[in-house]
This record gives sequence, structure tokens and C-alpha cells, in this order.
Amino acid sequence: MQPEPNNLTSAEQSLPGSAAPGSPASQPPEGALPPPVPDSAPPPTSAQVRKPSLTRQLLALLLSLGLGLFLADAFVSLLDDSLILFFNAHGLAAFRGTLFLLAILSSLLIYALMELTPMIPKRVFLPVTLFNPLAGLLLLPVMIYWHSRLEQAAWLLSLCQVTLGLVILWRLQGTLRLHWPLFREDHLAPRAFSWLNLSGFLLMNLFVLVPAVVAYCFLCASLAVGHFSEGFVALRASGLTVEARKYVRNDGKTIQLVPMAHIGQRDFYRELSQSFPSNSIILMEGVSDTKNLLTNKITYRRMANSLGLAEQQREFRPPPNEAVPADIDVDQFEPGTIDFLNLVMLIHSKGLTPENLIKLMQYSPPPNFEQQLWEDLLKKRNRNLLNQIDDHLDESANLIVPWGAAHMPGIADGIQKAGFRLVEQKQYQVIGFGARRAR
Repeated sequence: MQPEPNNLTSAEQSLPGSAAPGSPASQPPEGALPPPVPDSAPPPTSAQVRKPSLTRQLLALLLSLGLGLFLADAFVSLLDDSLILFFNAHGLAAFRGTLFLLAILSSLLIYALMELTPMIPKRVFLPVTLFNPLAGLLLLPVMIYWHSRLEQAAWLLSLCQVTLGLVILWRLQGTLRLHWPLFREDHLAPRAFSWLNLSGFLLMNLFVLVPAVVAYCFLCASLAVGHFSEGFVALRASGLTVEARKYVRNDGKTIQLVPMAHIGQRDFYRELSQSFPSNSIILMEGVSDTKNLLTNKITYRRMANSLGLAEQQREFRPPPNEAVPADIDVDQFEPGTIDFLNLVMLIHSKGLTPENLIKLMQYSPPPNFEQQLWEDLLKKRNRNLLNQIDDHLDESANLIVPWGAAHMPGIADGIQKAGFRLVEQKQYQVIGFGARRAR
């Protein structure tokens, strides 16, 4: 028999400790692990090992800060609204206002960055940036029709903000515990810029979002004007109109209420001046100042000139032999009301100069200022006018009351309680937004 050929090279045979394949010496000991197989993959190149981008790190930090401010504003708002609603405590107002301002500024910055780069996930930060503006818009109808429920509505919106913030936090981190950073860099999209993102954002804002907000605000303003004036004033797309109403009593006495505006179109004032019958007494509005308590004359000339309109004091000229002053004197106002009128008329007459702005910022109203102002400028004058109406009904069968539109609901309620009923309505256009003439 021929011996089996030995396939080992001479070098391998000469190695110390080498054994022929299949020999007992070549087998690993029982229970020993096989030698590790060397990794055949090539080492990563310098192009594959990238250092973290400073821009992405800063963007992630900014988004974490914006999300943190949103959450802080949510919890502080809920706490403050809870204290107001359940305990009538307003101790967090200043802190809440500062935090809200910071949250709004960060939201504006993030919203602008979303337009420039698609790295920011919109499903996360569009709700964050748009929540507070949308919440403010939702509160407008509540302020108009359910003002007494405003605190409950604000509390509900704060609860919604907290819920939204926690849901976003859970989606980002998988837990409700706060871990900084709130938004990690790996949540950013890889693409830094996209013309499609930029153009889509611009088109959406210019042709959808901004027109929708403007239309909604105009609708709310129209509803507010009609609601608070009880239909005496209407805000339409064509302009601002007022409704003159004629009331009659069983004895034949008539009262015509004509809502007025301090500024308007010249045609409006001239048409009214010519429409009053000669056998009427016109009870004129206009607070007198016999003791010179007002440091600045009540005038709206600057506002009228800036808007291209006319001032009521200059253009409204009813027959002088029929006009009777029916307002009160300034000395019947409280000192706080007089100080406020002096400040307002200073700005009206001189403009919002730096000196006037400082005075406005330094103004500190007295306690219960809003109630006292409402009492002096509206209710007290309405009571005096109703007394004047009773006195002059003995002198004439026809009275005309061209007073400010804000006075009309209270005056109408007073004369209806005295037995007058509505028999006629006529509309006049005070300010036109187009080329239409007053009716």
C-alpha cells in the first residue's frame, strides 16, 4: 500500500507544535470555545464618521426651549385660572403674563424657522406655535355673548393646553417625566432646506391663514357691534351703518333716537341735519365744562383727518333754534374719570408722543375704576337725558335725540318703560368702505 500524500508544506511541517489535520493534536480540547472569527468589514472612513452639526444642535436646543416654555405656560395658566375660578385669587397675573410673553416670542421664532427649514417636525410644533393665537380667537365669541362665563372658558382652554403639551411630550420621549433636552437632535428631519416647504408655507399663510383670521376677526367685530348696541349700529362689508328709530306713545308724542358717531362721512351729518322736522326739539349731546376741569378740549379732529373723515362737532349742524343742551357738566364726574379724560384727550389732541406715552404708562387707575367710568360716562348721563326728555315732552310733541350709539340701548329701554313703542326704523351709512353713498 502507498502512503497517503502529505498536503502540508514544508514550512507548515517545520512549525513547532503544528499537527497534521485530523490528528488528535489538531482537535480543540473538549469544551473550549472556537477562536473568534476576525471581522472582514472594512473600517469606517472619515466621510462616514460625521461630527454632530452645530446648526442641528442649536436648533434642537431652541425647540426644547420653546416646548419647555409652552409646557410652563400651560401649567401656570391652569393654576392661575383655577385660583381665579375657584378662589377669586389673582396672585399669579404678573408671572403668568411674563411667561406668556416669552412663550409667544419663542413660538413666533419657531414658526418662522418652520418656514425656512423642513427639519422641524410640523406635526409637533404647529400645534405648539398656533395654540395660543387660536385660543385667543376662540375666546372672542365668549367675550361677546357669554362674558360671565369667560373664566370657565379660560380654564377649559388652559386644561386643553396642558393636555396637548403632555401628549406631545409622551410622543417625543415615551414618558411624562421631564428629561432634558425635551427635543433631541435625532427627531430632526435630515433635509435642511426645501423650496417646496418654503413656497408651500408662504402660500398657506398668504392665501389661507391670514385671510381666514381677518375674516373671522371681522365677523366677531360685526357680531360685537350689533350685540352691544342692540342693533342700533351694524358693521358690514360695505361700511358702518346706524339705525335711527322712531317711538310713539298713545297720546301722540314721538321720540326719534338717532345713533351718532364722533367721526364719519360729511354726507351722513349733512343728511341728518336736513332731515329733522322744524316742529321738533333736538336734545343735544355734549358735556359742558363750566369750571375748566379739562386741561385739553374734547376733540377728534386728529383721528378724523388721519382717516379722511369729518368730525361731528364741525359738520353736524341742526337748526339752532331747535337744539337744546341736554348733557351734564364735567364737575359731576368723579376725579378719577376727569384724570382719565385729560389723559385720553391729551393723546387725541397731541398724538402719541414719547412724553405722552410715558404719562400713559405711568397712569395708575383708582380702585373700581372701570365701574366708575361706566357710571359717569354712560349711566349718569343717560339718567339725566331721560329726565330732560320728560321735561321737554310738555313743550313739544316731537323730540329728537342724536346721541352717541353707546347710549342708545339704555335710552331706548327707558322710554319704552315710559310707554313708547317702536314704529319706524331708518338706516344711515356713517362710514363707507367703498364708493357707496350714505342712504
